[in-house]
Amino acid sequence: MTTPVPENAAAARDTVMRLLTSQFGGLVGEGPAADVVVADALLITSELVTNAVRHGGGITGFAAELTDGGLRLAVADASPDLPVSCDADDETSGVGRIGGYGWALVRRLAKQVSVTVHPGGKNIVVLISLT
Repeated sequence: MTTPVPENAAAARDTVMRLLTSQFGGLVGEGPAADVVVADALLITSELVTNAVRHGGGITGFAAELTDGGLRLAVADASPDLPVSCDADDETSGVGRIGGYGWALVRRLAKQVSVTVHPGGKNIVVLISLT
């Protein structure tokens, strides 16, 4: 389901939360395990949208839908540059480093992650397990 492009991460989280509560209401508020799943979905949403704004030249597309496999999020931006992670062995990491950890979190928390580069930028699609 394509949804309006959110202006920021908060708007994207609101969209995902509405989707989870309206179409899959049994997950939200159903105990600690379900709360972690919702928190993970909202964290991934924030990371993808924030990175699109900060590093990708802006959000050019956004979709959130529930599938048999979980929550599928797609975030498109205007940059063909691939996401990068902070490497613990990198000389720029360490005390005082700000940023660079979100992509690693997305890859760790999502069940599936794909990045497709196209002439106008890229599309990142993740599948988040809801169980």
